[in-house]
Amino acid sequence: MQQVRLAGFGGQGIILAGHILGKAATVYDGREAVLTQAYGPEARGGSCSADVVISEEFIDYPYFDHPEILVIMSQEAYTKYAPTLAPGGTLIIDSGLVKAEGEGILRAPFSRLAEELGARIAANIVMLGFLSEATGVVRHEALEEAVRTSVKEKFVALNMKALDAGYRSANEIGAGTQAREGQARMEGRP
Repeated sequence: MQQVRLAGFGGQGIILAGHILGKAATVYDGREAVLTQAYGPEARGGSCSADVVISEEFIDYPYFDHPEILVIMSQEAYTKYAPTLAPGGTLIIDSGLVKAEGEGILRAPFSRLAEELGARIAANIVMLGFLSEATGVVRHEALEEAVRTSVKEKFVALNMKALDAGYRSANEIGAGTQAREGQARMEGRP
């Protein structure tokens, strides 16, 4: 079972990203998933989070306190949720929006990469690409199909570019699954 929390502020597409992640796991990876979401009282700009539980087996309880994977896309979310990360968990941040101290934090400029594609609103999809590549939480093919079937047709090409930007970003910092597999081969592990 994997417990993933995505957190940021309203308008970043955090809830949509949680929906797409869950859809990738269930519809295209054949696993179980459940999504819970939380919003601040503001219409836009307030804090929000999407918690996704992914499992090979039936999920009998959708809530958790300490995510194994925590993705942060705002400073307010970092302040609120960073202390909840499970010991040994994976912390991923948007390095252009979040200042965080410590080692072992995976950092990528999701928002800047999306801006370079001409659509800052695609930062959530860049983040999903990075998350998938860095953690293997869902297969790339499953994530791509979930995105294709969750966004309007006129935005599919942009979102595929955003996913690719996320994949590439993870590999550039050595956090990608391809990088980990290469390291394992060099060390003689399967």
